[in-house]
Amino acid sequence: MSVYMIIDSKVKDEEKYRQYIDQVFPIVTKYGGRYHARGEKIRSFGTWKPERIIIIEFPSEDHVLQWLGSAEYAAIAPLREAGADTQAILIDGFK
Repeated sequence: MSVYMIIDSKVKDEEKYRQYIDQVFPIVTKYGGRYHARGEKIRSFGTWKPERIIIIEFPSEDHVLQWLGSAEYAAIAPLREAGADTQAILIDGFK
């Protein structure tokens, strides 16, 4: 069953975050990920006011764990950490 990673990202260093974004897409794709949304144009209907949201679908939770544990991702993770404060959740797709 597909799982969805939803990431709330607040940019703190635009240059480092841009470097991360430029490199992460092919790594996500390699591990079966498919972007559904990635951007800053967000309309809020409540008190949650995220700056940037990313939604990625993966074939399974195992694919997510392989991606996050990969050497390729470990090499660029410091760019994300320096470039943005992020929070993420993983949710199962609808059965």
